[in-house]
Amino acid sequence: MNKNLRQLFTAVIVLFAVLGLSSTVITAIQANTLNNDPRNVRALYHEFGAPRGSILASDGTVLAKSDPVNDAFEYQRSYSSGDVYAPVTGYFSISQRADRGIEASRNELLSGQSDALFWQRFKSLLSGTENKGASIETSIDTKLQTLAYQLLQDKDGALVAIEPSSGRILAMVSTPSYDPNQLASHDGTAVNQAYSTLTADANNPMLNRSTSQLYPPGSTFKTVVAAAALETGNYQVDTQIPAGAGYTLPGTNTVLTNVESAANGSNGTISFEDALAYSSNTAFAQLGVSLGDDAVSEQAKKLGYGSSITLDGSDSTGLPMKAIASSFPTGVSDDKLALASIGQGDTQSTPLQTAMIAAAIANKGKLMQPTLVDRVRSSDLSVLSSTTPSVMSQAFSEDTANKLTQMMEAVVTKENTNLAIDGVSVAAKTGTAQIGANNESIDGWVMGFAPANDPKIAIAVVVHNTDTAGSYAAGPIMKQVMEEALKQ
Repeated sequence: MNKNLRQLFTAVIVLFAVLGLSSTVITAIQANTLNNDPRNVRALYHEFGAPRGSILASDGTVLAKSDPVNDAFEYQRSYSSGDVYAPVTGYFSISQRADRGIEASRNELLSGQSDALFWQRFKSLLSGTENKGASIETSIDTKLQTLAYQLLQDKDGALVAIEPSSGRILAMVSTPSYDPNQLASHDGTAVNQAYSTLTADANNPMLNRSTSQLYPPGSTFKTVVAAAALETGNYQVDTQIPAGAGYTLPGTNTVLTNVESAANGSNGTISFEDALAYSSNTAFAQLGVSLGDDAVSEQAKKLGYGSSITLDGSDSTGLPMKAIASSFPTGVSDDKLALASIGQGDTQSTPLQTAMIAAAIANKGKLMQPTLVDRVRSSDLSVLSSTTPSVMSQAFSEDTANKLTQMMEAVVTKENTNLAIDGVSVAAKTGTAQIGANNESIDGWVMGFAPANDPKIAIAVVVHNTDTAGSYAAGPIMKQVMEEALKQ
């Protein structure tokens, strides 16, 4: 072979090597990046050109589905009662793809691209049929979700309802809400305008307040302090603890008082049960300081504080749905500890976290992992996966749970009879957290479970920026949702 031929041969080999390397980089290494690039119209058509799986409520009601349409995208995503279920479903759009909720946390399954659907994709390839996404069956109870949304619709707030024994989320409502159908349109200009309008809205309707908004929990947090005290073995339901009409925060001139005289106790003390029933600030502030921040914070951590909580999904199924971490301060001065112990100061909670506290008390101290999906089915209706209840922690003993239940029943029978349900024992704790620069407004809270002797449902409700105590701002909402749940 002469010199010119060798050079030509070498050049051809080099070019083939470059071509092979570049093809490998594009098809393998950069595949995910290119597929996810919003400028990649081919990937967009591919995603919308196959029927995405449905999202269902626990009774089979379809919350989200893909309908065939006569346009370039072939399938149109639609949401039934979109604003009611938006915190659960999230949305799927031509501009944002899968965003929030189940749409994001189970995207790989809904789109049909999950490894769990490999054989289904293979069969579709051989038969020449469409590859269909899996359907996701959630734990959401449509009656509870719809009622809770109706009761909160004109308010800024949230509700979470949990089945205590399993951790299944029965309702998850956030208001104000938004309609995912506006974002699922195939009109790119309209979608972008709707998204811009929603994200610019000062009321932040796309925020899931039940999992992604922190609030001072007010007196609902007293159940955590009560649990920490009972766990020491030094306190019983009838133990007399320091109270009084006023308590000067340590190292300050600030005097903490109670809302009503019954919370003051008698001769400077009050029974532990009455301290919770009448929501004595002076008693629980002193109790928190006496226990110390290590004991209270440790109890809070066992209930989920300080950690982000995953509700659904994993990295292999999409973008996991997580609740931001609630917080209780540590290493603080006694005056700040006193305020934190009554759910003010630096204590911050999500509605989900507060519902989990109620559920743990209802479940004899056992805190279950909260879940939003019951099962996943392929397009042939075979079950790909089912959710098995799992324990997050034994937050406190069964004895402590029983005593807390007794004390929370007294909250209803002694002080908040408006929360009572005929023929049913209700355990609850109200909260009225002061907010604003000069404490000019209120976050009204309630948490509880029923029946107290055989719990079926645990609920937390918050109404933000109200002028009414938690018992009256949030209490009637919890009561009506409980009543609906107990009919079933």
